Amino acid sequence: MTTRVTTKRPVGSEPPSFPFDRYTSKPMAMARYVAQRVLLGGVIRSILTVRILGRDRLSDLRGAFVVVANHSSHLDAPLIFTTLPRRLARYLAAGAAADYFFDVRWRKGLTALFFNAFPIHRSGMDRPASEARALLQRGVPLLVFPEGTRSRTGRIGTFKSGAAALANATNVPCVPVAIIGAGLAHPRGSKWPKSGRPPVGVVFGDPVFAQAGESPSEYMRRVRGEVQRLHDEHAHAVLSRGRAVSGGPR
Repeated sequence: MTTRVTTKRPVGSEPPSFPFDRYTSKPMAMARYVAQRVLLGGVIRSILTVRILGRDRLSDLRGAFVVVANHSSHLDAPLIFTTLPRRLARYLAAGAAADYFFDVRWRKGLTALFFNAFPIHRSGMDRPASEARALLQRGVPLLVFPEGTRSRTGRIGTFKSGAAALANATNVPCVPVAIIGAGLAHPRGSKWPKSGRPPVGVVFGDPVFAQAGESPSEYMRRVRGEVQRLHDEHAHAVLSRGRAVSGGPR
């Protein structure tokens, strides 16, 4: 059984504002608020029945962190951006595959607007990326799906250790997040989610810091264990719940 690990160390403050840097500029943050909370959030609430659990575990979280979540659907990033408390999502930057999301200008622009995206080279997911590390050092939190691609079976796969290495190198915590039912609501290969507002869940875990002497792979195994535990603990309740649940984005 995986032991829950809570935040032991204080974390930083709000990221500094760089007016000409899209990751941290306040005008871009306002544009993302409209894109994420109004447009994207409205769509999510109209097509899914979303249950959100564990946001109270993030009440003491400040500054940079790395969200580590399982990945089974194109719904995963929108679900996290629209359910994470606003103060934490304001500057959140999502890792996106460089060979797909950054190869065409219009796609790069939309990905940047909705998800404040930074490029990840999938062949190098086990190596801390210099841009991602620089963002964390400047106080910008990151969202990473360490499986590298969407699960084909719905089961949580192997987590590559790059996100853990980044968190350890910059002394910030990983925040485990379990996404439940997204792969069932919007299966791989489908063009649109299923009708009937299928149930999905987003479960936030306690922030987890690396332990002294712990390797990135060991650290990531602990974080993956938390994601798996959160998923297993709440999957039945989320998937069997057929009505809308209160507790929308804040």
